[in-house]
Amino acid sequence: MTTIVIGEALVDLTWHTGTAHIVPHPGGSPANVAVGLHRLGQPASLMTCWGDDPPGDLVRAHLDSTGVRVHRLPSASGRTTIAVAYLDDATGSARYDFLATWDPQDIHLPDQATLIHTGSLAAVVEPGATRIAETCHTHRSHPGRAVSLDLNVRPAVLPDRDTYRTRTERLVAVADLVKASDEDLAWLYPDLTPEAAAQALLGLGPRLAVITRGAQGATALTAEHQITVPAPPTHVVDTIGAGDAFQACLLDTLLQPDGTIHIPTTPAELETVLRRCVTAGSLTCARAGAQPPTGEEITAALAAEDSSLAPTTR
Repeated sequence: MTTIVIGEALVDLTWHTGTAHIVPHPGGSPANVAVGLHRLGQPASLMTCWGDDPPGDLVRAHLDSTGVRVHRLPSASGRTTIAVAYLDDATGSARYDFLATWDPQDIHLPDQATLIHTGSLAAVVEPGATRIAETCHTHRSHPGRAVSLDLNVRPAVLPDRDTYRTRTERLVAVADLVKASDEDLAWLYPDLTPEAAAQALLGLGPRLAVITRGAQGATALTAEHQITVPAPPTHVVDTIGAGDAFQACLLDTLLQPDGTIHIPTTPAELETVLRRCVTAGSLTCARAGAQPPTGEEITAALAAEDSSLAPTTR
């Protein structure tokens, strides 16, 4: 049984504000999630496409170096997506612009696939977005199979809010779990609080919704429960890939040995899941670029946090 991550692999051109230097880094949210799952020991495969061009050469070399199993889908345009990440050195936060292409021609899942994860550009950039939606719908119709979605909203690729929301919600409707940042939800649903927006997403079909809040931590919502945990204190180098590390950790925590997804049913379970995930995100923030942690690093960080909170005796 295996997890299939479907979506873009791209090149981030990182531009530090106030400088004239641009540095290319291979990445892409789905690709980062696949790498994160691999580092956590999950048998995940990445389905993506890129062009036979200089950015594509960088993507290929990066994916080869990670050890992730990659199935390169044929692309109609033969172009690689490029993102410009404008990095604010004062806060470590990034804002993005894109030269986006997502046009896989054929998506055929292996028979042993039990979980599909997708999101970000691939969920809204056509023609690939419709092909992914169809694939997820067919996959989800089989018993024991699940779909995970990370909205990772990027208005630069589709400024029309109504169209963006429509394309997103067709995937939410077939997802078992959905993750979004508070900024994602504020842009998609400007008249709702993040919690109300997440409840609206739950109403479309998922069993779990997770809101990431940066330094403020994360919130998990089910039909019965809502719980928030803080993020651990972190010296932020940059935030690139932090949400993807959180997502990979979320899937790793919920995945069962048979490839199915366990949705927590109690507040205590939800808290345990969120603590592990915010720790994964914070570890990624503490180093440059999308460098998700290993399971051993997460366990050590949690143990250190527990130790610091333990009462002392005199």
